Amino acid sequence: MVSHSVWIVGTSRSGKTARLVEQFCNWVTSEKQYTESFYTKKTGRKKTGHVPEFLYLKQTEPGVLVLAANDDNRRELGDIIVTSTLGKYPVRAKTPLGFFQDEVILFWPLLINSLNLKAQFPVRLRPETEQELATKLWRPQLDEEILRLAGVNESRLVRRILDLLQLAAYSGIPCEDIAQILAKGLGENTTTLEPEFLASLLLDWRNWCLERGLLTYGIITELYSQHLLSDRNYQQHLTKRYQAVLADDVDDYPSVARLLFELLLDRGAVGAFSYNPDGAVRLGLGADPNYLEGLAERCRVEILNGPPSESLSEQLTKQMVELVTEPMVMLSLPKTVYSIQTTSRAQLLRQTAEEIANAIQSQQVQPEEVAIIAPGLDAIARYTLVEILVKQNIPVESLNDQRPLISSPIIRALLTMLALVYPGLGRLVDRDAVAEMLVVLSRKQQPPENSTDAMNRVSTTDAMNRVSTNIDPVRAGLIADYCFVPHPDRPNLLPVSVFERWDRIGYAATTAYSEILEWLEQQRSQQELRLIPSPISLLDRAIQRFLWNGSNLPYEQLAALRELLETAQHYWEIDTRLRQIAPVETTPHTTIIEFIQLLRRGTITANAYPVRPIGGARKAVTLATIFQYRSSRRSHQWHFWLDAGSPLWAKGGAATLFGAPFFLRDRLGEPWTAEDEKLAEEQRLQRILTDLLSRVSERVYLCHSDLAVNGQEQLGPLLPLVNACVTVISEANVN
Repeated sequence: MVSHSVWIVGTSRSGKTARLVEQFCNWVTSEKQYTESFYTKKTGRKKTGHVPEFLYLKQTEPGVLVLAANDDNRRELGDIIVTSTLGKYPVRAKTPLGFFQDEVILFWPLLINSLNLKAQFPVRLRPETEQELATKLWRPQLDEEILRLAGVNESRLVRRILDLLQLAAYSGIPCEDIAQILAKGLGENTTTLEPEFLASLLLDWRNWCLERGLLTYGIITELYSQHLLSDRNYQQHLTKRYQAVLADDVDDYPSVARLLFELLLDRGAVGAFSYNPDGAVRLGLGADPNYLEGLAERCRVEILNGPPSESLSEQLTKQMVELVTEPMVMLSLPKTVYSIQTTSRAQLLRQTAEEIANAIQSQQVQPEEVAIIAPGLDAIARYTLVEILVKQNIPVESLNDQRPLISSPIIRALLTMLALVYPGLGRLVDRDAVAEMLVVLSRKQQPPENSTDAMNRVSTTDAMNRVSTNIDPVRAGLIADYCFVPHPDRPNLLPVSVFERWDRIGYAATTAYSEILEWLEQQRSQQELRLIPSPISLLDRAIQRFLWNGSNLPYEQLAALRELLETAQHYWEIDTRLRQIAPVETTPHTTIIEFIQLLRRGTITANAYPVRPIGGARKAVTLATIFQYRSSRRSHQWHFWLDAGSPLWAKGGAATLFGAPFFLRDRLGEPWTAEDEKLAEEQRLQRILTDLLSRVSERVYLCHSDLAVNGQEQLGPLLPLVNACVTVISEANVN
């Protein structure tokens, strides 16, 4: 029997996604023809445009489930499909985890009955809130001896334990079996905690969350795989809703996704799946490409040709892989590969940025055709590259810049403002924080920008440094020195006239400070009269009054403000839920203190929606880690591989989660040896080289410094490539 489902195999940029869309359009055409003939046979009349195309097809209106590996790819794939079909076909585009979450919430009443849960609407925990609540729950059991045995701090240990629940859920393993798998995988390893202890913590955590209607990604996935997928009522609803499934880049999907696909295929649905043998970007982070590849046995396999002819993959992949795997081989790379070599990393960063700037200014390449890719981007590297390029009027776009919210001056200023309005927060305020707040909140109103260039402008470093303010840092420091009165309960700001030489502050700064002071007094009085519904309302008032104020904020600032408001909204929503279930006697503003401390610990919050600006693609140099770049599925004419001598290239730019190999379906619970790790790194490096070379069409620059940022010599796996370059740009050439 010939399968109607299709398994599309191809390397990066080989046309897998386009083939998926083509397959979908073929389905639409064939279904339409079938429906027209069915309607004519049923009624004796020819179908007209007024009759719904799928009115009689299987007595239901079918839908298509479209899945993509991440949210950016999901939006792009959904847009392509809707455009190709003119929006006439019911399509639901999701990520696998997004689909699981929607289904668990939609069928929550069914889970309430089957699991005897309390009838309450579920609330999803964001990762930062999940970690904070789990830490509070486990703190009595995570004593100093436990932390010493684990060899990590409390925060890292809690995250590691929570990741185990997520990995098990992705693999389709119930929480009760985690101890057994860990015991088998760890064996006699005495450097880790007892598997039974870890499993007991996770069981307590899962039950604690379910009692309160709180859902994490791990709990959502476990509920879906262990309870919904096996429920007959749910299976009937699922198969009625979806008669086709399209899944792009399934090599980045968790094992549970295959269980979903097999259920749909067993019930008569058709499927189209794309698979990249050189992908597996999320291997070690929950993906199980080998297990998903087993779906190919149920499909008609199509193998696409290699990447486009303009890529450097065919020309360089074989040579580079051979040099990396057999360093003693004497090969020279062609002239399309350049090497930038320096002694120190500071010199490397400066020289790399200058090389890019010179190429763009000489019109050899456009900014949007250049990508800087590194195994890891520390703050120094990001700041240096951005500053040099921006000074040359070259915009830079940082892909998925995962910096803590507290790193933004506008966020720090708003948190300081909270501490000045609400009582009992005085210990969270100091002179420097007040001075920074005055600078941020005294920004001058900018005239609206009407040019199209303004829409493409990319603010990359802290844009507050480039915004004109009425109170400059020097005057702000003077005001904070003489007008700020510290107090543990009621910190206060005095009028500027208490400063003997307040005339030196100037009219503009004095006026701006007086307006800030007056506004703070108004908010304090309203807070005392309980006229401010919540701190979220106060944050919104401050943003409207001082930051927005009719001006066009840079995208990065808008994204940070959106993240802050979404995080605060979520935090107070969870706090309200917990207080409803188990009221606690605390000071009125304990939640505000904990919220500010959470952000000040450097917590990285989930990305706000949308995570990209509206409009066309930015004409900017792309700056990304290996993981971010590969996940985005982008391609460029020129690549600059930063820190080519770093050992992190073998890690793929993303740390593997603790215990991840134990939960791969083809080796459940098998010990992970040093030999396994070595082989995995070699395979990962080969996939990275093949993938990146498929995404570059003209030049590759290997940027290498002899010494890393910590002063150690760099002897990473790509060093043979650096030594094999014929074209070398060194410090001597520049000087």
